[in-house]
Amino acid sequence: MKIIVLGAGIIGISTAWHLAQRGHAVTVVERQSGAALETSFANAGQISVSYCEPWANREAPLKALKWMLSKEAPLLFRPQNPLGPGWRQYAWGLQFLAQCNDVAFERNVQQLVALGAYSHAALKEVVATTGITYQRLERGIAHYFTDQHAFDSAAQSAVLMARYGVDRKVVNREEMLRIEPSLAHFGPRIVGGTFTASDESGDACAFTQALAAQCAQHGVQFLYGHRVERIHLAGGGVQSVVARPVQAQDQAQAAAQVLRADQVVVACGSFSAPLLRGVGVDLPIYPGKGYSATFKILNADAAPMVSTIDDAKKIAITRLGDQIRVAGTIEVGSYDLTLTSPLARARCQMLARRVEEVWPGMCDTRTEEEGGQPHFWAGLRPATPTNIPYIGQTKVRGLWVNAGHGTLGWTHGAGSGKALAELMDGRQPDMAFTTYQG
Repeated sequence: MKIIVLGAGIIGISTAWHLAQRGHAVTVVERQSGAALETSFANAGQISVSYCEPWANREAPLKALKWMLSKEAPLLFRPQNPLGPGWRQYAWGLQFLAQCNDVAFERNVQQLVALGAYSHAALKEVVATTGITYQRLERGIAHYFTDQHAFDSAAQSAVLMARYGVDRKVVNREEMLRIEPSLAHFGPRIVGGTFTASDESGDACAFTQALAAQCAQHGVQFLYGHRVERIHLAGGGVQSVVARPVQAQDQAQAAAQVLRADQVVVACGSFSAPLLRGVGVDLPIYPGKGYSATFKILNADAAPMVSTIDDAKKIAITRLGDQIRVAGTIEVGSYDLTLTSPLARARCQMLARRVEEVWPGMCDTRTEEEGGQPHFWAGLRPATPTNIPYIGQTKVRGLWVNAGHGTLGWTHGAGSGKALAELMDGRQPDMAFTTYQG
C-alpha cells in the first residue's frame, strides 16, 4: 500500500519504520525541518513502563483546585475563554473528572501497563535490529519521597501495580541511597521510595532521528518543512493529503502538494485533534504544556546514573551522557509554547532550583542573567482524559490515528508504531490493550 504518515515525532517515525518493514511505500510529512523537533525533542528521557499511572484519580480534582494558586503546580489548569475555541478545554475537563474514580483509574492503569510492556519489547527489537544508540541507560527508575503520607500511598500503589505484572519495589531511605548514591546530600529529607529495575532511560530525540535515518535507508520518503492543510476525502474514504511549504514568502501563493495515498496515518501529537475534526473525527486530545531544562554536567561523580522521579515536585531527572535533563509539570491551557511569560519563567526556574537543591554543584543551573547557559524547552503533550492514546482506524475509510500519548510518548512510541502497522496489515497486535475503532 501507499501510505502517508503525518508527523515525524517518536510516534510517527516508529509507525513509518514498522510499515516500511512490512513492505509498504511510506511518505512522512512534517512541518519542521527534521524529525523529533517538537514534542519528542527534549522530554524527560524515561522509558517508564512501571510508572504509568493516569493523571485522573480520586484525589486529582481537589489537588488541581489547590494547585491553581501556584505557578509551580505539577498539574495546572489555565482556564480559556469558553466562548471561543477554549470551550474544548472545559469539555475535556469534564471527561477528565469522569475518570477520577477508583474503577476508572484501575481500568486505565491496566491499559497503560499492557501497552507499555508491548512497547518496551518493541523498542528492544528495534534497537537489536538497527543498532541505534541514544544515551541508553538500563538501570531502572527510582522514585523518592520526602513526605511520609505520599510514601505510604506509594506502597498501596505498588500493590495495585503488582496485579498487572509490574515489579515496583518499595524501599527505605538507606536502600534508596544504595540504588542511587548521588542522593546522599539530599538523603536526610528522603523518607523512602520505590524502584523498578526493568525500566530504563535514553534520549528520545536522538533515537527518533536515528530511526528516521534508518527509515530513509529503507525507502521511506520524507517531506519536511511542509504543513498539512487538509485531508481530502472522496466517496467516504481518504483520497489525498494537501501540504504546503512552511517557509515561503507568500503562503497564499506557495505551491501546495497534493499527495495521493491508499491510507493516511495522523500522528501529529496535540495537533492531531484539529486536523481530524476537519474530516469529522472528533477525539478528546488536548495540549498539555510541559517543560524541561537540560544542563551540562560539571561534576560527573556527583551526577545520578539511575533516572529518578522527585515526588514532591512531580519531575523526572535523567542523565543523558554529559548532560542532565530535568522535566515535568503539565499546563492544560492552550497551544502556546512561549518561555518568556512570568508563569513559564517560574516553572523553568523551579526545575533548575530543584536540581540544585538535590544535587548541589553537579551542573551549572545559573540563569542567563547570572551568567549561566540553561537550555529550557517547552513541548505540548497530547493528553486524553484517560491518558490512553488512540491507536487504530477512524470511522473514515483509510484514515488511521496514532496520537494522544500524553507524557508517555517515549515509553509507548515503539509499540504504538508496531501495533498500528499490525492493524493496518489486518493483524491483531499481541497485547492486552484495546485499540481504537472509530
